[in-house]
Amino acid sequence: MKGFEKFSIWVLINLLLWSSSCARGSSVVNPCCYYPCQNSGVCVRFETDIYQCDCTHTGFYGQNCTDPEFWMRLHLMLKPSPSVVHFILTHFQWFWDLVNSSFLRDTFMRLVLTVRSDLIPSPPTYNTRYGYLSWESYYNISYYTRLLPPIPEDCPLPMGTKGKHDLPDPRLLAERFFKRKKFRPDPQGTNLMFAFMAQHFTHQFFKTIHEVQGGFTKALGHGVDASHIYGDNLERQLQLRLRKNGKLNYQLLNGETYPPTVSEVPVHMLYPEDFPEELRLVTGHELFGLLPGLTMYATIWLREHNRVCDILRAEHPTWDDEQLFQTSRLIIIGEIINIIIEEYVQHLSGYLLKLKFDPTLLFTERFQYSNRIALEFCHLYHWHPLMPDSFLIDGDEIPYSQFLYNTSILMHYGVEKLVDSFSRQPAGQIGGGQNSHEKVVKVVEMVIKESRATRVQPFNEYRKKFNLTPYNSFYEFTDDFQMAKGLEELYGDIDALELYPGIMLEKSRPDSIFGESMVEMGAPFSLKGLLGNPLCSPEYWKPSTFGGDTGFNIIKTSSLKKLVCLNTRWCPYVDFHVPRNEDKAEKSYTDL
Repeated sequence: MKGFEKFSIWVLINLLLWSSSCARGSSVVNPCCYYPCQNSGVCVRFETDIYQCDCTHTGFYGQNCTDPEFWMRLHLMLKPSPSVVHFILTHFQWFWDLVNSSFLRDTFMRLVLTVRSDLIPSPPTYNTRYGYLSWESYYNISYYTRLLPPIPEDCPLPMGTKGKHDLPDPRLLAERFFKRKKFRPDPQGTNLMFAFMAQHFTHQFFKTIHEVQGGFTKALGHGVDASHIYGDNLERQLQLRLRKNGKLNYQLLNGETYPPTVSEVPVHMLYPEDFPEELRLVTGHELFGLLPGLTMYATIWLREHNRVCDILRAEHPTWDDEQLFQTSRLIIIGEIINIIIEEYVQHLSGYLLKLKFDPTLLFTERFQYSNRIALEFCHLYHWHPLMPDSFLIDGDEIPYSQFLYNTSILMHYGVEKLVDSFSRQPAGQIGGGQNSHEKVVKVVEMVIKESRATRVQPFNEYRKKFNLTPYNSFYEFTDDFQMAKGLEELYGDIDALELYPGIMLEKSRPDSIFGESMVEMGAPFSLKGLLGNPLCSPEYWKPSTFGGDTGFNIIKTSSLKKLVCLNTRWCPYVDFHVPRNEDKAEKSYTDL
């Protein structure tokens, strides 16, 4: 009888263990769920509860890759922290004036490019399906790549082993921590000209397939290919082309060039069903009819492409339509990269070092001319707090209800007045939270849901990946006490905070558009993607690629001001920064 009682107890215990195991998926925790491997070490699981950290090429050794080798120890002793480097680059004007006017500019620029780019692995590593190196991750470009592998599926908690059993409701997060209470302008002076450039520029390589979970992209190119101007496939490109003198199709309104309508060029565009046919303008990207700011940039680049075609045709009368088009496209791609580095990134960084687009700086360095867009880069680039409460154009205030899907605004005011107005109106501060307009706050929910579906690792793990010190508490993470308290209640542990809320809600640097993490994570992705373009390689970067010195110089001397003023009847105020001095701004932009 005693034996039967013991057997019954043994059966009961095992049944309880089995049911508990079924409820959690496994009674043994995957050791990689603890993220034990530091300093880019790779966690490899053996059996059920044994792991090893592969520390190869990290400069560290030990069970968890925490012990620095001699040269790494020396490097760490001498290397300043990211915050110190940022402080130096944004202070000491007299020193940077000296650097910018001497050979030292090239030296510092090369250092910026190599240090930033080295943080991004090339060739690509992971994707959502494969948390380990595989040929599929490298070869299948329909996936975004991943900087860190996804959270293992068998972890006991959503973010690994820390935090709560259930993540906060995305709508609650969006409403409580992202939705705007009062418009907060960016203290760096960012304007709407920058905001619309950010949207227009990035839509050529951020093309997530939202209908299919798993980090898929429909972009055929993973970088700056100007597909937002020319279409993302050959069929669309051929429809957008005039098929004469290399030019893109267009319509003339009051003697000015604008994109054609869908009735003239029948390509797929996203417009409301009842939208007037004559206002359905056609652009390289199907979504650019949504905002007049995007249609404005599409118009400017259309005009610039056709202007470049005229210049090339005058120099090369024997060239056919195809060669004129293809060479003009290469020049346009070069112009885009130049403007983005020397003006767009320059503005974002706040650096006193004058950034320079010169691919030859890397010709003697170990550098790979290829790029894959990372899922993390796509997520952190949702900068919708830039959008204002309403739009001020030529003295008129236009609310969202009249701004969305209204291409008539472009034709009514003209490119010049839109550029001038957008360059003068402040954009919102991105970092710090509670600054997203209610019309765009749903994007927050979308990104958070997508992040969870693709099992993106916690914010602090990315801090470590980019050589930043992980936060110890929510009160260190943000200087807003109520926000810190609320996040702590919802997440339970700072190590369970998700990447996108972490990037967007982090306290901003003093007088800056966003926090430390956005700069230190975004800049490497951006610079590697820009300089990794084949156009920047020794094989491409030479005059013959662009039809000779004239085409080459169009790229080298390009600027936002030239892009606008060479394609408009009069030259408006154009910059990524609101006017610092109104009178001075008006005088300085009267002539090219």
